[in-house]
Amino acid sequence: MNGESEQQISTVSASNAPAERGLRRAWILARSTFRWLLCGAYFFPVCAFLVLLGIFIDPRKNDGAQRMLCRVTMKLAGAKLVVRRAPGFDPTRTCFLLINHVNLFDPFVLYATIPQFFRGLEFESHFRIPVYGWMMKRFGNVPVPDNNRPSDLKRMWRLTRAALDSGVSLAVFPEGQRTLDGRLGPFKDGVFRMAMKFGTPIVPVSMVGAFGFNKKTGWLLRPGTITVYLHDVIETKDLRKEDFSALRDRVHAIIARPMEEGLETARKQETAH
Repeated sequence: MNGESEQQISTVSASNAPAERGLRRAWILARSTFRWLLCGAYFFPVCAFLVLLGIFIDPRKNDGAQRMLCRVTMKLAGAKLVVRRAPGFDPTRTCFLLINHVNLFDPFVLYATIPQFFRGLEFESHFRIPVYGWMMKRFGNVPVPDNNRPSDLKRMWRLTRAALDSGVSLAVFPEGQRTLDGRLGPFKDGVFRMAMKFGTPIVPVSMVGAFGFNKKTGWLLRPGTITVYLHDVIETKDLRKEDFSALRDRVHAIIARPMEEGLETARKQETAH
């Protein structure tokens, strides 16, 4: 009798499983839609105000308002931001910030968590987007040419050097694209060549939890914690040409380590559920 009862319970549970999955999927869709609308309702009017403000005021002078925009946007999207600073991280040093690239929210996460004034290297094609492109240029981002013409590359190097000399750190996504599987992809060489040529220090930065929050291949938002690891400063001024590969590989390993640990933790939690 007990065996028959257990079998019946098991059968009922199995039959309910598709319905439960459907309800959960509907809830995730509704929640994501609501959070996107909430973010848009806040972001666009505030951003428009900051753009207008940027016409008359140096963006450095309203840096606090820009950071608030990023923090509130991430909170409305459902992300809790946590920062982990290594003992050798120095926010007073002008540097290249090298970061893994996950999704469209990356700039918001970074500007809400990195405690120093910085701008970014961004594809030149983005500067041709109406309003957005003007805003990026006004804010001081450096355009990365869409081709490898020597004249365009020289201009990028010149603008990069000028930003660093003026005390502005530069954020770079050395993969050049967003991850598809949550792991760190291979790095492009350009930023390492500039860092060694200029003698500019590098700060590796790892974002963990961002892939679970939102993926490049979808629009769903899954509330959770995004942890930003600010690693020790790496000096480059005394490095030689033959140290290039070792430097690139070292930075890759430092950024990847917390990411891999985060993916393993997420897999274990998923298995437990």
